[in-house]
Order: sequence, then structure tokens, then C-alpha cells
Amino acid sequence: MGCHAVTMTDLRPLRSNRRIAPVIALAVSLLGASVTACDSQAAQPEDQTSNQLQTEIVDTLPHDPEAFTQGLEIADGALYEGTGIAGESWLRVSDFPEGTIRTTVDLPGQLFGEGITVTDESVWQLTWRDGVAIERDRHSLTELRRVEYAGEGWGICALPDRLVTSDGSATLTFRDRGTFDEIGSVQVTDGSASVDRLNELECAEDGSVYANVWTTDTIVRIDPNTGRVSAAIDATPVRNALPEETPNIDVLNGIAQIPGTDRFLVTGKYWPSMFVVRFVTKP
Repeated sequence: MGCHAVTMTDLRPLRSNRRIAPVIALAVSLLGASVTACDSQAAQPEDQTSNQLQTEIVDTLPHDPEAFTQGLEIADGALYEGTGIAGESWLRVSDFPEGTIRTTVDLPGQLFGEGITVTDESVWQLTWRDGVAIERDRHSLTELRRVEYAGEGWGICALPDRLVTSDGSATLTFRDRGTFDEIGSVQVTDGSASVDRLNELECAEDGSVYANVWTTDTIVRIDPNTGRVSAAIDATPVRNALPEETPNIDVLNGIAQIPGTDRFLVTGKYWPSMFVVRFVTKP
């Protein structure tokens, strides 16, 4: 009996519909690795199996249902959130977990906001196809400068020695924390297959990078030094916990580690809730 390997490429939606795609809740059990329809005795190569985890909800918090969330980060008791849509994008700082808003700034003109990250005394915000990253004072959100970059901007996070950015492909690009210049890159793989549509990023305290996989309810944990996916995390429990009457919810997007803990805050575009979760072994 012949076999057919189904890869992430087979599941890829049209990129032109990226910002207007309907909610697609895909149950992807093995990201980027081949799923082979073969005789049940055929064995998967060991290096093609990532650890399978799922989200366990610890707490539920309110979230602005009008926020087209693109970036989420927690630092020094403050929640930073950036949103998208041309002419409607903003960056906001609020107390965490209380939710009291400290400061909000709108992106100028028709800039389409994307991922955000906090570094030292600054916060960076990418733009989608506008080719600029905006650096702001992390307290006042006053704009400090703009830096141009090539290609699309999707996600960004900060490791101690470099920034990490995504552009919707399987590539993570490393950038200098001071100049924003490219200093390297890595291809993300699960076994022998690449994992693309890497979106919003979170650099965790253990040195790994977490990425939302766009249009899915899956988060992947990545070793930034090798690009290897060490875990695929099923986040369908958080989507299932959303109120049934919610009319306009879009894709999962937004992940932030709660500093000093093993817990993360996750949400999505136009979601009325944020969820404090742990990543636990999938039954």
C-alpha cells in the first residue's frame, strides 16, 4: 500500500487573505512533520516527533473585544499590547493583572501595527508592510526613532543578546538590540519539515521562543539556536472557553510569559477574554 505525506505546505492558506481570513481552528497534532497514511506498523523517525502539550487554564481575565491583537508582553507589572489594522493601530500599557490603563498611543497615519517587545527602557513595535519599526520610551510611549527594514513584519521578541523577528515564513531573523540590523537567521523545523506562518513571538525566560502559528490554535516552542521545534502546544481549550455568543472573534494571537512563573497569558484578535495558562502534557 502506498503512502502520502501531508505537510504544513498542504495546509497553508492564501497569504493575500492574511488579515481578513475567517477563524480557522485547525487541530494540528504534529506541526511541520509528515503525517503519513501508511500501514499501522510503519514507524515515524524519532527526530520527527515534537513534544505534544496543551493549555491548562488557570485564570480568565477580561480583554478589549475591539483589540485586533498583534503583540503582547508583560514587564515590571505592566501589560503591553499592540494592535493592527491600518488607521486603527495602537499601543497600550496597562496594569497587570488589574487592567487599569496607563497610556495609549495611536500609530500615525495608515501604519499597520504588528508585534511588540520591551527591551531595557524601550518598546519596539513592528509594522506589517510599511517597512518600519518604531522604538518608543517604555513608560511614556513617546516615539524615539524609526528604523527601516526589508520584508514584512509579523512578530518580535527580545532575548538577552538579540532581538528575534518573524515575517510569516519559517525563518526567524535575529537583530542587533541597539541598531536593529540583521545579524543572522534560523529556519524553524519540526523533524525534517519546515514550520511556516510563524506569527506573534514570545522570548521566554528559559531561552526558548514561543510562536503562534497563524490561523491555527497551535503554539510552537522553538530552540532559537537550532530552529528545532521542541513542543507543539494545542490551545483549543482556550478557544473553547470563549463565550458562545461572541460574534466576531478572530484567530489566536498574543502570548506573554508571566515573569518568574511557568504561566503564560494568551489571547486572540477581538477576543473578549485573556487566559492565564500552563503548558501541560497532552493526554
